[in-house]
Amino acid sequence: MRKKEKTYDFRALGQAIKEARIKQGITREQLAEKLDMVDRYLANIENAGQHTSLQYFYELTTMFYISIDQYFYPNVEPLKNTQRRQIDGLLDNLTEKELIIVESTITGILKAREKENE
Repeated sequence: MRKKEKTYDFRALGQAIKEARIKQGITREQLAEKLDMVDRYLANIENAGQHTSLQYFYELTTMFYISIDQYFYPNVEPLKNTQRRQIDGLLDNLTEKELIIVESTITGILKAREKENE
């Protein structure tokens, strides 16, 4: 007799994919076309947590810098959560001059926090 397997609920991960897609201003149809998939299939991944192939899973999570650790290991603090990975992805698109502005902004925030804590 075969042991009943536990199936993973992909709805939270599908929702993260949907949120990242919308944040980047990409329509479901555009993404489906880019990945060569039917947009209804993508809708089912995003809204119903439909299981997908490993290839699509890989493409979707890497395209949107989604940290899968938080979904597969919810009780373990990930090294980089999805938001940090997405920020890293955005930083990769900046010029050196633009990075100087971002660095200065972060430094200013940290100095302001120090003054608040004094």
